[in-house]
Amino acid sequence: MKWAKFIEDKNKLFWFVHSAGWFGFALVYYLSSLLHDLRDIFVVIIFLNAYAGWLFSIPLRYVYRYVWNYSPLKIAASVIVTSAVTGVLWQVVQNINFWEIYKHGYRPEHIIYYTRNGLFSFSIMLSWSVLYFGTKYYQMLQKERQNVLQANTVAHQAQLKMLRYQLNPHFLFNTLNAISTLILVKENTTANAMVTKLSEFLRYSLDKDPMKKVTLESELQALKLYLDIEKVRFEERLQVNFHVAKDCQQALVPSMILQPLAENSIKYAIAVQEQGGAITVNVSKFGRDLLIELTDNGPGAEIKNGNLFREHGVGLANSRERLQALYGNEFSLVVSNNEPNGVKVNIRMPYETGTIE
Repeated sequence: MKWAKFIEDKNKLFWFVHSAGWFGFALVYYLSSLLHDLRDIFVVIIFLNAYAGWLFSIPLRYVYRYVWNYSPLKIAASVIVTSAVTGVLWQVVQNINFWEIYKHGYRPEHIIYYTRNGLFSFSIMLSWSVLYFGTKYYQMLQKERQNVLQANTVAHQAQLKMLRYQLNPHFLFNTLNAISTLILVKENTTANAMVTKLSEFLRYSLDKDPMKKVTLESELQALKLYLDIEKVRFEERLQVNFHVAKDCQQALVPSMILQPLAENSIKYAIAVQEQGGAITVNVSKFGRDLLIELTDNGPGAEIKNGNLFREHGVGLANSRERLQALYGNEFSLVVSNNEPNGVKVNIRMPYETGTIE
């Protein structure tokens, strides 16, 4: 983490790379001097030349900051000119160091000799400039990439929340109507119990972050609250059965993933039959997958290629989109005909356990 913060600090990164680069230059310069059997005093010249290069290249940073937003042609021209001028000035200092220290105060016949080997110094400064711009463009691209990833994450979270909140309130009006009816017929105890369960269910649905997962045990408790509310409406017409393997209780699942499936069964299987019907939930583990099956014994529906075709039905489509957003391709949601009648929904998702934050 400290190294990542250091990399993100552009100022510290510049001084580190700048100093390391000139140290590397001095090291290569020293190793190459060993081939020529020079006196030990040449090490001092190497140090002074590297230090001079370190100093002369610092102003380039501020010049390039100034021209950063220029057109590419103007930037290229600025880089060449500044690298040439800086390279020549640096070469003059290098020659003076060499003549004063190694040649004991030697003076050339013509002033032009002070710029001897200036082309080499120009190439070094040009390399420094290219490295500077390359690093800056790389940092810019990395920043843009982070911005894109952050934007995608925000959009992803917004999509999940939208899908999640679209699922919750479908049964609310029916429940409130049922409570109103109970109050009118003076079934106050039942109405009070129904209000309490509705309050607990809504608290669960609103408190749970759609970006986080919950234990299956918690999700089943919420589903039972929802079905208990519906039982007040349908009484004996609604039968509910749960078959959950013990090793699946603490498995992690998306919050409110089962309620829309049960809601579909209530709407299209229980409510449309005079005698009502049954909803059965089976949960098991197979290998590394968690398997959830919800079935009803209603009149069935038109099913093609694992998709359910019902007018105004959005619950299953949203459930599939939520699973897609959370698990990518590592899930399946298949709708099929139940035997002897009704609809069966099978969900497969990765079996995960862990601590809920």
